[in-house]
Amino acid sequence: MKIVFAGTPEFAAVALRDLHAAGFSIPLVLTQPDRPAGRGMQLQASPVKQFAQQHGIPVAQPVSLRLDGKHPDVAAEAHRQLRELQADAMVVAAYGLILPQSVLDIPRLGCLNIHASLLPRWRGAAPIHRAIESGDAETGITIMQMDAGLDTGPMLMKEAMPIVGDDTTGSLHDRLATLGGRMIVEALQRLESGGLRAEPQLDAGVTYAAKISKEEAALDFSLPAQLLARRIRAFHPFPGAFANYAGTTLKIWQARAIEASGNALPGTVLSVDAQRGVIVACGQGALQLTQLQKPGGKRLAVAEFLKGFTFDDARFGVG
Repeated sequence: MKIVFAGTPEFAAVALRDLHAAGFSIPLVLTQPDRPAGRGMQLQASPVKQFAQQHGIPVAQPVSLRLDGKHPDVAAEAHRQLRELQADAMVVAAYGLILPQSVLDIPRLGCLNIHASLLPRWRGAAPIHRAIESGDAETGITIMQMDAGLDTGPMLMKEAMPIVGDDTTGSLHDRLATLGGRMIVEALQRLESGGLRAEPQLDAGVTYAAKISKEEAALDFSLPAQLLARRIRAFHPFPGAFANYAGTTLKIWQARAIEASGNALPGTVLSVDAQRGVIVACGQGALQLTQLQKPGGKRLAVAEFLKGFTFDDARFGVG
């Protein structure tokens, strides 16, 4: 079975690795153009490109696939490459470019997407973040037959995974990537043999996972502690939740919601203890901060952090 693969980050690289290990013919990989990264802002290849180059798989990096977009010549060349390959299917995982209908129609069996949610819940760009932020008990992987809509195509396979209490986007991402790699291999094998049928998505239960912005990672202590604790986990490792204390922006990497009595104003530091953490009043309950980072410093457990930072009578910012 001949597969074109389209993906960019580590989540996609895991699936490409599993498809390669399963023996699928992969004559071409599509991935985003190299981007500046790191302190030196040097151009860096995506994880998908790195894997492809290590295993001798040809790579194309078009800036667009839309014939009616800003780069029609680039898109036309990509279309030509795809048509000439006569692939059986295209697998798409966190690619980052819109696939127009003219591309979706090229592979014999169409284009399959590995989506990190239980569709129709959390269509869109950030399904892992939003599932944690919203307090979902589970998420999972959906293998979807792509259409021109935003994650609206019929579903070929779906498998759930629990979200445990200390899950961050980072930890959940890694487990879902592993699940997605296994499922796409099975889906292609069953699709080729005719043992897989598509199921339309229901209109009920549709939610949209908007792209994460750095601004929304700012903690507002007037909100309930339970919500803030979920946001800290959802924005870990990127963009990293932060809060302002006495003019200093502190990253908050680990915290949990606890009960609190009294009428302290949100943002008030209720107690500071090297073992228990920094307790901060919220709109409801309190937040127990246990891993923090100051500007230019390292992420530290609270006992180490308190050796170089003092909490006095100031309050964390709100609103």
